[in-house]
Amino acid sequence: MDEEMEMICFQIISCVGTAKSCYVNSIAKAQEGDFEAAEDLIKQGDEAYAGGHDVHMQLLTSEANGERKGTPLLLLHAEDQMASAETCKLMAQNFINTYRELIELKAKLNA
Repeated sequence: MDEEMEMICFQIISCVGTAKSCYVNSIAKAQEGDFEAAEDLIKQGDEAYAGGHDVHMQLLTSEANGERKGTPLLLLHAEDQMASAETCKLMAQNFINTYRELIELKAKLNA
């Protein structure tokens, strides 16, 4: 794999790794009842993920145009990280909603 391809893959991994961290951290904020921070982390994660997605689409476009051949292992890892980040986002959003409902129910019971 050439150095340019390695840098592209690491760029994708970096972006989606940041996104995944934001999504996971949003769950902790929701558990604390800080839903504003949780939603903000989801937005930050979405921005980071979009960066990785854009690089990935450029790579796929160049491959579709016949400019690149083969599928290096590092690219497979980058794509795996993208899928993992997407899963974390869905989980985080569900946890945020669950904790929001739980905290609202607890508040009603204690009122």
